[in-house]
Amino acid sequence: MKRIIITLFVVIGMTCSISAQNIKRPDSYNYNRGVEAIQNNNAEEALEYLNKELEDNPNNGYALAWIATVRNYQEEYGRALTAVDLAIKHIPKKDKQYRAFAYIVRAEVYVGLGENEKALVDFTSAIKETPDAADVYEKRANLYYYMDKYDLADKDYQKIISIDPGSVMGYMGIGRNANAEKRYNDAIEQFNYVTRLASDYSSGYSFRAESYFGLQQYDKAIDDVIKALDIDGDNKAFHLMQQVADSAMIPLVAKLKVQSAKNPNNEYWLYCLGIVHERTDAYKKAIEYYTSCYNKDASDVVAYRISQCHSEMGNFSLALDHIDNAIALDSTDFDYVMEKADLLYESGNTKDAIVESGKYINHYPDYFGGYYRRGWFKDNSNDTDGAIEDYTMAIVLQPDYAYAYLGRGDMYILKGDKKSAEADYRKVIELDTIPSNSSCAQYAYWGLGQKEKAIEFMDKVIANDSDNAGNYYDAACLHSRMGELEKAIEFMRTALEKGYRRFAHLEMDDDLNPIRELPEFKEMIAQYKKRFESEIEGKTQDTSLYEEKTVEIPFTKEDGVCKVKCAINNLSLYFVFDTGASDVSLSSVEATFMMKNGYLKPTDVIGKQNYMMANGEVSAGTVVNLRNVNFGGLDLDNVRASVVHNQKAPLLLGQSILNRLGNIKIDNANRVLKITYKKKVEENK
Repeated sequence: MKRIIITLFVVIGMTCSISAQNIKRPDSYNYNRGVEAIQNNNAEEALEYLNKELEDNPNNGYALAWIATVRNYQEEYGRALTAVDLAIKHIPKKDKQYRAFAYIVRAEVYVGLGENEKALVDFTSAIKETPDAADVYEKRANLYYYMDKYDLADKDYQKIISIDPGSVMGYMGIGRNANAEKRYNDAIEQFNYVTRLASDYSSGYSFRAESYFGLQQYDKAIDDVIKALDIDGDNKAFHLMQQVADSAMIPLVAKLKVQSAKNPNNEYWLYCLGIVHERTDAYKKAIEYYTSCYNKDASDVVAYRISQCHSEMGNFSLALDHIDNAIALDSTDFDYVMEKADLLYESGNTKDAIVESGKYINHYPDYFGGYYRRGWFKDNSNDTDGAIEDYTMAIVLQPDYAYAYLGRGDMYILKGDKKSAEADYRKVIELDTIPSNSSCAQYAYWGLGQKEKAIEFMDKVIANDSDNAGNYYDAACLHSRMGELEKAIEFMRTALEKGYRRFAHLEMDDDLNPIRELPEFKEMIAQYKKRFESEIEGKTQDTSLYEEKTVEIPFTKEDGVCKVKCAINNLSLYFVFDTGASDVSLSSVEATFMMKNGYLKPTDVIGKQNYMMANGEVSAGTVVNLRNVNFGGLDLDNVRASVVHNQKAPLLLGQSILNRLGNIKIDNANRVLKITYKKKVEENK
């Protein structure tokens, strides 16, 4: 999460020298409450108190500096600049730390405004006020780096080293500069020293991995990526891992499998295996790893990734099932809702797609993408006026999005408004000048009667990425619009050969109306549909070998909560059945009892920072793996649970386990839980 206090390090040093400088700083109620609110990351409350302070003391430069910090955080750069200019004017000259603070705030405002030279001047002013503050040199060096002024950045990083030779930041900066200039061996020398200074600092390994990757020393890069991931899931290492997969998939997978085997209770390595397989389009294998990961810890992110893999394979019904799981686990992420809308459309359910996209728009009413997608759904369900309305909203919110003009232009043609359509087509051509996979200008050229330019542009799109199935689909649509039916069919055949599988869209797309009823087109689609269905059957679980079963599990109610008898690793206990909880949790008392009596083993404790005390007690915050949970005859293996502080806390059954059970209904009248699940039918039954 982005923090308001971007320069709070300055304040830390301030208190050390207040008495020596005999500086009187504000100590009023409103000022202190405002600063406290900033420390709690509460922007609005901070502004409320600090503005009250200015009503009483309009020349309080300290309050103005903090207001500028908040305004900068809110990207209100004009207000931030006004406040910080006044702050610099009113903060006493002898209070060098706070004046440095104000200069840094103004420098960061200028960075936000794209005025880097002015920012450099202010960083330099801050350094003059506090010449021994390593953090200020680091900020200026970082700006030099982004301005490609590596020699100047190196000088600041050398200064940081002279001020604090035990800190890694100077060496990291010099190494990063060397990487940027492709001086990979020089960079490795710096990062080697970093890893000796701080062996648990993940960035030392992830940046060194980048150096090894640049030298194409993939085995060393992989080792550093895994080391960085093992320390704290380093973001740079995670992204670099995917790049390495493009060049050295086999050794990367082998070493990730080793990590997974060494840490069987840590699902993260399974997730990484899923990511690298998805990266290389091995969707079936990715789903296997993601599913194993999900079974250990039902995460919305993993459910979303499984959905994406099924979608890429063209299996939209299974993709929908998993996006529903993601939404159930995190109903606050409306990107999942928009993804569901897209999957509904791809499944042929345009009506519900429009409803779901409406939910997304209600949550993000100022984002153009929601209106464009809903307009497109309406476009392909013959709601011409509704599509025009949504396309227009998209254009108002994002005037440079070419596709919205194309969609609206096509709708105007259907309404017979040729003048408005041509204006939109011309706008498309003005905006979409570089042929790429996301281009649409070819349609606009045709709409304006410029056939040769349309074909020329389309050919350039294909040449830009000749393996992209969607480009051939677009060519089929374009030639179908032109009435060149044989070419349209041939382009469609190529699209299908290259993996185009959006059959529901294909059946709704009015671009294809001229060829839709042709016998050769129907035969071709039927052929590839059949091939696709056989592919899916081979890639997914054979549901014909499963049958639905329903089990009824008695529960009791005590103090308004629902309790269910269960066994954890063969220890009889009671769960509190809570559909509002996200995870499984148990008290430290229960966990300690289970550990001391063998129901939990030391190997069941997950994570490096969570631990068991020497006397066998399990501390709060620990995450443990429950090897087996059984209730009502249903077995679940490897259930993750967290230990909580409250000694009287019940064993809580939350969504991370409920999502693995199946369809659950609560029958309050008969005091039973009805769980419907799929059970494999024995072949010799």
